[in-house]
Amino acid sequence: MEENKTIFNYIGQFFATYGSIVSVFIIFGSSIGNLAKGHSSLFSMGNEGFSIGTLLELLLFAAIITVVQIVFLTDKWIKNMRLIIRNICFFGIIIVVMVVFSIVFVWFPINEVRAWGGFIISFLICTIISITISKLEEKAENRKMEQALNRFQKDKQTPNEGEEQK
Repeated sequence: MEENKTIFNYIGQFFATYGSIVSVFIIFGSSIGNLAKGHSSLFSMGNEGFSIGTLLELLLFAAIITVVQIVFLTDKWIKNMRLIIRNICFFGIIIVVMVVFSIVFVWFPINEVRAWGGFIISFLICTIISITISKLEEKAENRKMEQALNRFQKDKQTPNEGEEQK
C-alpha cells in the first residue's frame, strides 16, 4: 500500500536518484576516467572531475528516471498493468533514454564496440543492484506490515480489562 506522497517526496526521490547516478559515475571516473578521456564527454576531465555540462546532463537523466518511475512503478496513473510489464516498460524506456543521451551528448563513441559493451555491462550491474535493493526494501516493508498485523490480531484476541473472561 502506497502512502499519499507530496511533491517533496518526489523531489527527495529525484535527488536520491541524482546522487546515486553521480556516485556511480564518480566510481567509474576514478577507475576509467583517464582511459576514457578524449573518447567520452562524460570523462572529458579524466579522473579529475566532471564538467558542469556533464552534471547537467546527469541531472536531466535523473529527472527523466524519476518521472518514468512515477508513471510505471507507482499506481498514480497506471493501475491495471501487471508489475512485470511495468518493469519492462520502465527499464526499456531508461535504456532508450540512455542510448539517446549517449548519442546526443557523445557519452561514448557510437561505433566503438568496447564502449557499448562497457555500457551494457555497467547498466546490467547497476540494474541488478537496484533490483536487489528494491527487493530487500520490499521484504523489510512486508516484514514490518506482518509484525503490525500480528500485534493487531494479538491485541484483538486479548480481552479488555473491564470484561469478564468466559
